[in-house]
Amino acid sequence: MPFVITDACIDVKDKACVAACPVDCIYEGGRTLYIQPEECIDCGLCETVCPVDAIRADDELPPELSQWLAVNVEFFGPEVTGWGRPGGADKRYTTDKDHPVVAAWPARDPAA
Repeated sequence: MPFVITDACIDVKDKACVAACPVDCIYEGGRTLYIQPEECIDCGLCETVCPVDAIRADDELPPELSQWLAVNVEFFGPEVTGWGRPGGADKRYTTDKDHPVVAAWPARDPAA
């Protein structure tokens, strides 16, 4: 089961998870990070270092966060980036694009 980045990462993008990921399956969008589920090896290191508790195992998502599995999957599809399974995050796979759900999400107050 892959891990999933949820709404708590929007406008935060701490990137501790990127450094912790041994297979480079976490990619940067405009307002949040995304996990490529086919590249994720389910080690859970990303979850342990996330300072905002934005990362969950897909089989442990509560109902109110269930949409985030599709958000992470669809980010890599033709409707958003078209990256498919890039094979490892690097600067070539960084974008200002976001999944429509993320793009429509209300901005976080930076002072909060």
